[in-house]
Amino acid sequence: MSMTAEQRQALLVELLQQHILGELTQGQMLKRLRKEVLGFSQTRYAELVGVSRRTLTDIEQDKGSQVQSIIDKVFKPLGMKSGLTPIHPHVARHVMNISSSKITEN
Repeated sequence: MSMTAEQRQALLVELLQQHILGELTQGQMLKRLRKEVLGFSQTRYAELVGVSRRTLTDIEQDKGSQVQSIIDKVFKPLGMKSGLTPIHPHVARHVMNISSSKITEN
């Protein structure tokens, strides 16, 4: 089943919101995007981004401590890079509300 551009964007926004609110880990988000948006196996995706399958598995299972450049490398094909996320959900909700307001104003 192929996703439309709108479906991919909606899924990305949904997963980002869940991640920012602390409901979804970075690894869980990467795994869902890899499988649901790209339909790639771990092996195929690891080859695409230039990391070992073991490294990709560790990231998806939130194991180990990869350097920032590796995290950015695995998210780049999805149009994303790692960044700061608020610790408290109420702060994240406030930031998302502000961002939504500014987008609708423009």
